Amino acid sequence: MESSHGSFSVDGAVQATNDEASSSKLSCVKKGYMQDAYIQYFVRKPTRRSPIINRGYYARWASIRKLLLQFLEAGSSSNNQHKKQIVSLGAGFDTLFFQLQDENHAPHLVLEVDFKEVTSKKAIIIDTYEPLRAKLGSNSDISKEQGKIFSDHYKLLPADLRDLSSLDLILDQANIDPSLPTLILAECVLIYLDPDVSRALVQWAGKKFPNSIFIVYEQIHPDDGFGRQMLKNLESRGCPLLGLHDTPTLEAKIRRFIDHGWQRSEALDMDVIYNQHIDQKDRKRIERLELFDEFEEWHILQEHYCISYGINDQLGIFSCFGFQSREAKELSEGKKEDIDIHGRRQSPISCPINPYTAQ
Repeated sequence: MESSHGSFSVDGAVQATNDEASSSKLSCVKKGYMQDAYIQYFVRKPTRRSPIINRGYYARWASIRKLLLQFLEAGSSSNNQHKKQIVSLGAGFDTLFFQLQDENHAPHLVLEVDFKEVTSKKAIIIDTYEPLRAKLGSNSDISKEQGKIFSDHYKLLPADLRDLSSLDLILDQANIDPSLPTLILAECVLIYLDPDVSRALVQWAGKKFPNSIFIVYEQIHPDDGFGRQMLKNLESRGCPLLGLHDTPTLEAKIRRFIDHGWQRSEALDMDVIYNQHIDQKDRKRIERLELFDEFEEWHILQEHYCISYGINDQLGIFSCFGFQSREAKELSEGKKEDIDIHGRRQSPISCPINPYTAQ
């Protein structure tokens, strides 16, 4: 996680949200919402979260995972198979690399970036536990003091996202190839940055990676009653959402990408994503795990979080990326014919048209 204003107290408070996220993920794992054999190593004191927190974290995990798998599968049917890479900004104690290794979905390279205080702790934990260290392979180098890990397919490096010149150096150290298809992840990261800084970061990434997806998960709607209270609660903990008033709506999240050089963009709130785009069978499964009666609060909470993403597609492999409607997905997979009102077969539709494109 990253913050702004150069304040150590704010930086520390934002970094503490990493521990809360890890604890929430472990709570979900223990209740059966998801599988993760590695998050246990990153949580000192397991805490049982409330059903609404468990369901909320599951929704976050499931929706981002859906997009992640789309990215990894993009272009796989073409003759020219593309190496892919993931750059996770403010990665915290995320276990994505280790899970993808188990699932045989790991890309060519995963680079994780965070404050040195966070990467040093993560390097210590990875070096301490054999199930984690073994996933790095035999050709790995761990520096706990510097908070750095170098291996063939995984890199962990410290950086401050407010310093774009240092990010360029980090990419060079990690042997990132900007021309390769790249997924950039920023979960509750940009929202803690000054707006000028987050815009510069989005623009930098758009110029750096011509074949990329930039996924952002963060808050929305600061001006209603719930939003004002959300802001107040986080400010009282030393974690002001510095960027929320700059991108308060879904349209603003989209414009941040389009106005800073990205070809296409989309944004949906988590209530819509949960109800329309998460696998229905799995959603029904998790809804049976715990007694749940906070439906009004649940909808309000989910309406105040969203996922937005920018798309750069020089290679033409991301034309169907995103939260497609079920009908469009069936059409793209050849499961449903496009028939007009007279019963005549029309030309196939590969993907829905996205109206939010750079002009």
